[in-house]
Amino acid sequence: MTVTPTTEKVLMPQDEDLLLAVLNSAPVVDGVRTEQLVGEAGKELATRYGGTGTPGELAHLRSVREALQDLIRGRADATGELNSLLEKTVLVPEATPTGLDWELVAPPHRRLAVRVVMAWSLVEEEMPGRLRACANTRCNLFLIDRSRPGTAKWCSMAVCGNRMKARVHASRKRESGPSS
Repeated sequence: MTVTPTTEKVLMPQDEDLLLAVLNSAPVVDGVRTEQLVGEAGKELATRYGGTGTPGELAHLRSVREALQDLIRGRADATGELNSLLEKTVLVPEATPTGLDWELVAPPHRRLAVRVVMAWSLVEEEMPGRLRACANTRCNLFLIDRSRPGTAKWCSMAVCGNRMKARVHASRKRESGPSS
């Protein structure tokens, strides 16, 4: 079966949100990892970012998510997986009065996953080290640290940040023993 590549204008600001949505599409809920890139939830996520939500498209998004999560956590070199996805993908420039517009030409079922990889690359280039996993080891979410000092640790200060601080406080209290 021959798949005809389709073109799409590359929209980078939206793609940073797409990157985080895909990276964070397998959250831990009540201690169990859940999967959001399947069924209606997966279709809704894909269509929100210009995809179709087909089973093939969702499979590529899951594959890219796993590869990028491993790369970001430093657990594996998943570049082979990413290079395989990027085959038959081309960026075509078009001159406009204000500069260049770039069109992504890729097989339709891979286009959204390719945009995720492109967004990851751009974030790594423009904000090295700022894309990271949440410091809460019981969490499976990721964040882009936009803080000035670059010290953000948690996906959410209200959730993981407070939990981690409460754990530290409780362990210090246990170590110091009962108060007199």
